[in-house]
Amino acid sequence: MAMKYLETMMTESVLRTQQQYYGHAAQITDAPERDLLGEGEAEFLAARDSFYLSTVSETGWPYVQHRGGPKGFLRLLNPSTLVFADYQGNRQLLSTGNLSTDDRVSLFLMDYPNRARLKILGHARVEDAHSHPDLAVQLANPSMKARVERIVFIDVVSFDWNCPKYITPRYSIEEVEELAGSLRTRIAQLEAELRTSRRGSSTPSAQ
Repeated sequence: MAMKYLETMMTESVLRTQQQYYGHAAQITDAPERDLLGEGEAEFLAARDSFYLSTVSETGWPYVQHRGGPKGFLRLLNPSTLVFADYQGNRQLLSTGNLSTDDRVSLFLMDYPNRARLKILGHARVEDAHSHPDLAVQLANPSMKARVERIVFIDVVSFDWNCPKYITPRYSIEEVEELAGSLRTRIAQLEAELRTSRRGSSTPSAQ
């Protein structure tokens, strides 16, 4: 478990609530300045095709946005930096506006089939895509008709993995097709064998 995550999230009010309900509170000591993402986190990120991004408005309200794209569209530049492309969209710019006054973000990345969840805390900054033309090309999704307007950089503070106990397995169409492919092949083989068997049984026997 990444200790910086717990130190950051377990505020005085959280510790008081733990004390109230359980008679004791967590003791977090020797947490580093930040927790770097490792190989396991890098592999998990590369396999994700979506994530949830939470920001905070200047009035204190949280805003959670779903982001989707091809696998690995949330790119790991180095162990402490994530980046993704932000496209021209509905022009609401809620997350972008929030980040202009409070750069703190929380990310949830889900692997429903394997019941795994990675949570990431960080500080985000939004920069114009014209300032990073090469990176914008690298991050762009060829299937998107909209152009990359901005690039979002996230300086990772810490991360944490969740217990899988209450994560309900769900599967994308692509994952279902992959799982069902071998079954379809086997069904086709059995149907072919059945047709051959029926033809053989219907052939008149020699007199």
